[in-house]
Amino acid sequence: GYYNMTISVKGITTSAVIAAAYVVLTLPFASVGFGPVQFRIAEVFTVLPFLSPYAILGNFIGCFVSNMLFSTPLDMVVGSLATLLAAFLTYKCKNVYTAALPPVIVNALIIGTMLAVISDGFTPILLLSYIGSIALSQFIVCFVLGIPFIKLLQRYKLDKLMK
Repeated sequence: GYYNMTISVKGITTSAVIAAAYVVLTLPFASVGFGPVQFRIAEVFTVLPFLSPYAILGNFIGCFVSNMLFSTPLDMVVGSLATLLAAFLTYKCKNVYTAALPPVIVNALIIGTMLAVISDGFTPILLLSYIGSIALSQFIVCFVLGIPFIKLLQRYKLDKLMK
């Protein structure tokens, strides 16, 4: 389990590769990956903790570095911690379909709320629109791209490399 995870070269390497891939996939799409309407393709990696606990740290670091490069200090903290929580919850899931839910729900609630609170003219409608917008983009990335990504890794036994 997660709590018995030992630090190994393979684990550090797996985490580092996922973190680097997250940042690299964020770079060309940064213009649509931050702000009130977000579509962050790199969030496809948030389903990887379903396959490996090492993806938890990889996602957290990748998100932190991406937010450091393109966003605000608040997003570096809040966004990265939301990713950490979602990654841990994804790791705890028993099937790929439920594993895609935590990044959608956690990011919609936490990032949507953060965006509404820091915007001018906070209203409940604004809050719901941010939550809905983040939920929709996360749903597309995690369910439409993420689940097939997991199944592809499993089909070609590439998930075994991450364990």
